[in-house]
Amino acid sequence: MSILMVSTFHMSPVQAIIMLAGIYYGAQYGGSTTSILVNIPGEPSSVVTTIDGHQMAKQGKAGPALGISALGSFIGGTLSIVGLMFLAPILVKFALLFGPAEYFSLMVVGLTLVSYFASESLYKALMMACLGLFLATVGIDPFTGNMRFTLGSYYLLDGVKLIPLVMGVFGISEVLTNVEQSMNREVYKERIKGLYPNLKDWKDSIGPVIRGTIMGFFLGILPGGGAMIASFFSYATEKKISKHPERFGHGAIEGVAGPETANNAATGGAFIPFLSLGIPSNTVMALLLGALLIQGIQPGPLLFHNNPEIFWGVIASMYVGNIMLVILNLPLI
Repeated sequence: MSILMVSTFHMSPVQAIIMLAGIYYGAQYGGSTTSILVNIPGEPSSVVTTIDGHQMAKQGKAGPALGISALGSFIGGTLSIVGLMFLAPILVKFALLFGPAEYFSLMVVGLTLVSYFASESLYKALMMACLGLFLATVGIDPFTGNMRFTLGSYYLLDGVKLIPLVMGVFGISEVLTNVEQSMNREVYKERIKGLYPNLKDWKDSIGPVIRGTIMGFFLGILPGGGAMIASFFSYATEKKISKHPERFGHGAIEGVAGPETANNAATGGAFIPFLSLGIPSNTVMALLLGALLIQGIQPGPLLFHNNPEIFWGVIASMYVGNIMLVILNLPLI
């Protein structure tokens, strides 16, 4: 989005926002493919998908995993657009009720959810949470402007970027695991079959899809929430309420359906404070805000009155985009 923003300068405001929004929710679809097939998340919000999605692929169930990911994304994305249309005024008021105490509590809950992912050692999981907190402090302090833990490197002034971190950690671990194992390997040449989930898969997935849509939509509205936190919350919830939590981490389709639905539903929710109040709820919305300001458009309460074509243009494009992405995603897998 940062690279292609330059190409929108000569477009109309409606065209610019539609193009950048399309990149945003399109990435949520595409990120699951590499997560499931090669255990490397294409997007930070697809990190959780690697846990069960790749296990399903290793069990020969790559087709249903990819299929439920695409269809769940379509359902979550479409329902979030409906929510954006009809619930924007109410949900904006709800989001304004969140103050520092609520955001702090949300962060604490997010860290405690780490324990749900600890299939072997709780202590190791808590150590990794502390390591994550430490890595988040690297860079320039947002309040004082002082440099923290940069070791004099200008590359660390902007902090440790999440995308290269998760790509490197998951990718390198997979390479090292393969190097350690000695066995005869063959290139997978067969076509992926059974792309559409069967009735049992749908029975197991329909609950996570509905819950993922609701959680993703509401978490997308909150500043700092976004698709990644929504996917983690969805996975933790499904594991907590499951009658067989031991299946998670070993190829449970619920662990793919819920998070993939949640991260797409979060994209629709994120547009509510952005279009209604002019407040970006995450870094992606901040880029969209910048694109509109460059076009001379001020997002906020007056946007509906002064530039209704932008609001309804984005909604119409999201409907079309969700249909296009399903048509693209399933055959191109």
